[in-house]
Amino acid sequence: MEKDNLKFERASHVILTSHKNQIYKEIPSVNWGAKTAKERGPIVATISEKDNRNAIGTHSGSYTVYRALSIAKGEFPADHKSDLHNTEATAQIGPYPSWTDPEKIVSIDPWGGEVQKVFKEEIDKGLDVRPTIAVTQAQLQLPEIKEAMREGRLKADGKIVKENGDVAVTKIALEPVWFLPGIAKRLNISEGELRKILFNETGGMFPELVTRPDLHVLLPPIGSTTAYIFGNPADLANPEVELSCRVHDECNGSDVFGSDICTCRPYLTYGIEHAAATAQKGGVGLIVYFRKEGRALGEVTKFLVYNARKRQVGGDSALNYFKRTECVAGVEDARFQELMPDILHYLGVQKIHNLHSMSNMKYDAITGSGIEVVNRISIPKELIPADAQVEIEAKKAAGYFTEEEIKDGDGLQGVQGRKLDE
Repeated sequence: MEKDNLKFERASHVILTSHKNQIYKEIPSVNWGAKTAKERGPIVATISEKDNRNAIGTHSGSYTVYRALSIAKGEFPADHKSDLHNTEATAQIGPYPSWTDPEKIVSIDPWGGEVQKVFKEEIDKGLDVRPTIAVTQAQLQLPEIKEAMREGRLKADGKIVKENGDVAVTKIALEPVWFLPGIAKRLNISEGELRKILFNETGGMFPELVTRPDLHVLLPPIGSTTAYIFGNPADLANPEVELSCRVHDECNGSDVFGSDICTCRPYLTYGIEHAAATAQKGGVGLIVYFRKEGRALGEVTKFLVYNARKRQVGGDSALNYFKRTECVAGVEDARFQELMPDILHYLGVQKIHNLHSMSNMKYDAITGSGIEVVNRISIPKELIPADAQVEIEAKKAAGYFTEEEIKDGDGLQGVQGRKLDE
């Protein structure tokens, strides 16, 4: 009965308002780009105490819906407050000058991994502040690394690469925290227009986008980002220390299950191998993993495109690689990379000596944000699966970075993938 009452209370009364007399007066202020975390103020997006919320949305991104279902089922305590004892970061990240530059970081909260320490007094008084960044240690077990050791490309050093092939890393999870004025400026539109589009295109999910212009921070319901650091995290901010970096957009089919229609997993694991090798030489390696499945179009769209490519007249050719995506989705690529460098600035990166990416969108976003790139590294030919030749040749012809021959016309049509039933 108690669970039923709890569910009824949470679902029975909904307020959508822009009237100032119904807006809570004591919410903590947010001064984005302030010189210290205290001056900036905490980001409060928890729903346990609506009086103190100063952000639109809520923590945990896309997992909020699962939490809602768990609450509806009566298994998740709706008024739960996190016990943050012993959750502090295992490695110190920053602070760096970029943290207080409102032009450099607009899509994450650089102080989001410090709340246990910085806002301890407020938390002890009952303010429900929660971290949006977590730092821990891990060891990676990848068959590609063990293969690299067997072939002599990597050797165990006992610190970065263990004798059994495990690779030691510092890993960081980062939830999105969007400062809407900064996001709008980065995208070259007005904040009002951005709010209206976000509201409309999410089916009105967050009414505060249009009813609360006083709230400038949004925690959107999208997946988090993970950074894997090989070597000393502090060295990321030292431009004199060699840095090898792969900025990778999620591809579940390849990254996890090894699907051979694209180059995603081999490019990712090659980046990991190079990152580990660089750390062994006294440098530092970095892999940043973004949840942008299927060029931010989603896995359903991606699989539909696969079918269309394989069934089209003339077969799955590099010549029509991008066209089929546009036919299904309306656009060749829904990703935008303007926000991507924020993670690099959070880590203090000023110079990337080896960037594992053929994408000009990524390269332009990184260099356009003020980070120097010395070398660009393509995926080696021998790592490209046979069925992924379609993808790689199409990308090269579309202007992706390469030092190899670029095919056109009949040459692209001649690059064929497997038939759908093979």
